[in-house]
Amino acid sequence: MKVAVEGCCHGELDKIYESIQFLEKKDNVKVDLLLCCGDFQAVRNEADMICMAVPVKYRQMQTFYKYYSGEKKAPVLTIFIGGNHEASNHLQELPYGGWVAPNIYYLASALKQHMDIFLSHDWPQGIYHYGNKKQLLKKKAFLRPEVESNTLGSPAATELLQHLKPSYWFAAHLHVKFAALMQHPKCDGEQLPKATKFLALDKCLPHRDFLQIVEIEHDPNASEHLEYDSEWLAILKATNDLINVTSKSWNMPENNSLHAKWDYSVSEEDIKELLEEQANNLQIPCNFSQIAPVYDPAHPQRSREPIHVINPQTTEFCATFGLTDLNAKVKQMESEGLMEEEDEMDGADNPEEPSDYTTDTSGLSSSINPDEITLDDDDDDDDNGELSAHSVEPLPDHPFTDSSANFSDVRDLPDSMVVSSDETQDSANEELDKSGDSSMTEGEGRTTRTKAVKRISNEHENGSSGIKLIKRRNQSIYHTQSNENEDIE
Repeated sequence: MKVAVEGCCHGELDKIYESIQFLEKKDNVKVDLLLCCGDFQAVRNEADMICMAVPVKYRQMQTFYKYYSGEKKAPVLTIFIGGNHEASNHLQELPYGGWVAPNIYYLASALKQHMDIFLSHDWPQGIYHYGNKKQLLKKKAFLRPEVESNTLGSPAATELLQHLKPSYWFAAHLHVKFAALMQHPKCDGEQLPKATKFLALDKCLPHRDFLQIVEIEHDPNASEHLEYDSEWLAILKATNDLINVTSKSWNMPENNSLHAKWDYSVSEEDIKELLEEQANNLQIPCNFSQIAPVYDPAHPQRSREPIHVINPQTTEFCATFGLTDLNAKVKQMESEGLMEEEDEMDGADNPEEPSDYTTDTSGLSSSINPDEITLDDDDDDDDNGELSAHSVEPLPDHPFTDSSANFSDVRDLPDSMVVSSDETQDSANEELDKSGDSSMTEGEGRTTRTKAVKRISNEHENGSSGIKLIKRRNQSIYHTQSNENEDIE
């Protein structure tokens, strides 16, 4: 099956779908699935905009609301995960995932032992050691301190990568395209060691590698519908009693002889019991419904405030599998006045009980990404200077495609899921080709064909000079950066 992978979406659904449709027409292919790796920004109205984790000047409606309202429908099944710039109130209505629009599904969280594809917004810590690190640092020089100290990325994602060993891992967040091939140590019982092909993509902007089509082997006998994972459901049922919706501190059970149970791993028997309860039917229902007002560009409601909403999809999911509906529980406590009592108790001078868990954050990412939205990037700093940004012309080895597309021109790149050593800049799929070698990884004989696109803006039309002035804050930072930082969110 052909899977389109997209980096940071930032609400640019129209442009992403147009790019996919252009490639389908140009290459005579049909994309079966679109995966978006975070910062999706499912903003339905002005109230959602208030809850979006970005500075005020970056709050833009973009085009998701058209798909929520039914004005448009996603032309391909779209699955996305959350990032660090989201309308949090909307996604919190769906803590277990759900449809945010027809044919657009939010994958809140799901794990299983055997998987082909893993999605994360941030990178696994250390993955940069398995790809072209020199080229990465050439594009993003400000990442060097964290790369050299091995603190860039998520340590938790690294644990999952080493434990789950998926065939593919797709990510975004750092606004740069980067590919890597990680071969895992061979385990007992494995005929061949497993390998993970990692690909991070950019955000949807001109001249950026934000979209790539990957062909992945698919079982033709598999269901054509989305289904819940039985192992994930069994874990949810096993941990349901641990849910806490109060503002009190809550430490999870540990293996310290103080808790009757601390290991919540599920067994095959647990999964079998779950399947029997559900009559082996784990199909995700197509039960999307509009529960929030939709943005109307002709009559904007700038005073609209967010309200606490219970999503019927979550209600149905929890009722089906015997789980606690988090939002309904909070709503109940609010109606009974319990949440106010909790807040008053927390505001007292009583010292908070110390946590059993470390608060050391030295291993977390600390560098400033000048290409990333930061929450302290305030409006009143707009006038700190101007930066001259030149239109980036296509490189000689990446010519324009002759196209009459009604959006930005599209440029094709040759097989671009490339992994090369620090000393070799231009190896063409040298390392990824090895992944089909039975001496290295399992999956002998499998091939992966990819297509990548960049959006090119029409900055030279109508005799324009191709130069634009962009106001940026922290101007001293940007003067040291390369041309790839010329755009804003």
